Amino acid sequence: MSRFRPKDERELTEIIAAAVAQEEPLELVAGGSKRGLGRPLQAPHVLDLGAFAGIQQYEPEELVLTAGAATPLAEIEAALDRAGQMLAFEPGDWRALLGASGSNPTLGGVLACNLAGPRRIRQGAARDHFLGFHAVSGRGEVFKAGGRVVKNVTGYDLSKLMAGSYGTLAALTEVTVKVLPRPEATRCVALRGLADDSAVRAMTEALNSSHEVGGAAHLPAPVAPESEALTLIRLEGPIPSVEARAAALRRELGQFGPIEILADEPALALWRAVRDVSPLAGLAERVVWRLSVAPSAAPDLAARLASGLDFRHFFDWGGGLLWLAVKGAEDGGAAAIRGALGTWGHATLIRAPDALRAAVPVFQPQSPALAALSARVKDGFDPKRILNRGRMYHEL
Repeated sequence: MSRFRPKDERELTEIIAAAVAQEEPLELVAGGSKRGLGRPLQAPHVLDLGAFAGIQQYEPEELVLTAGAATPLAEIEAALDRAGQMLAFEPGDWRALLGASGSNPTLGGVLACNLAGPRRIRQGAARDHFLGFHAVSGRGEVFKAGGRVVKNVTGYDLSKLMAGSYGTLAALTEVTVKVLPRPEATRCVALRGLADDSAVRAMTEALNSSHEVGGAAHLPAPVAPESEALTLIRLEGPIPSVEARAAALRRELGQFGPIEILADEPALALWRAVRDVSPLAGLAERVVWRLSVAPSAAPDLAARLASGLDFRHFFDWGGGLLWLAVKGAEDGGAAAIRGALGTWGHATLIRAPDALRAAVPVFQPQSPALAALSARVKDGFDPKRILNRGRMYHEL
């Protein structure tokens, strides 16, 4: 396997054009932390995009940052922290989950995978903060889209198309994102000992309140830090505001049982664990799934799955995101999970051995109409299927 590391867009264009001419696919790599996501690749060449790194323009007063796509996420977050700002979509660090401890998450990587943490229920997904980019398509052509303003409606919003494409449409070289001020304070309303259905009711009541909840998660006893079920409601903002809202939620959720208010670092540590899927990361022998469902249906879904599968689980996004760590199922639980979901949600296989990721659909199977649309989009950007061929769905 050969490895190419272009130093600029001209060299990148030449490498991709040569791969197109020879019809030899390329595996796109930058920090390498997400190589275990998606289907395993059989590409004969690695395209290392690590040279496209570094913050190029950051205007804190405008809440906009432009950087090379391969810029380490740690570098981005450090620069934002110095200015009292943050990436509001809260991308997780999945290195422990994916067994990629020697790698570095990059800004382009989290955008390409559209990864967002617990704050998504309030601030949206990564794609909602992705303003623009420069890239080279699978045709070997340089192009750009979007810009450095939030309200940019010129042409198609290709940034949203690139987010979640897992590098199968283009090689990103530069990205621009919207950033937001970091909250002055964090409070976490914590309820202990709730069953899944009661926890989802409590989270729903909090989310439907006027208290501007910025996160809602439930850790059942087997995965909670102290082996006691823990339901978490996050509040962020100025200190007087978060303290008043926390006190109000304590009163309003009192029917669910005793409530503890956690402040700042203890609260932040819990939300980092939820963001990074830490409750399941250490269960190395288990296959990990991420299910997107209606919050009200999540407890019943978990209960039905428990009749046939051995798993550990927790809820994020108020119950709309169900994480499962499955043990012992021959297909990793794929048939049972997707059978139980039906058409009311979708499931993504996040962690599994290469053989299993090649054998079962990693992403939710597409309907014929959606598969045809996806193929037409792919034809427009990468007709020879050169970039990350087969990363999302099987391709010849």
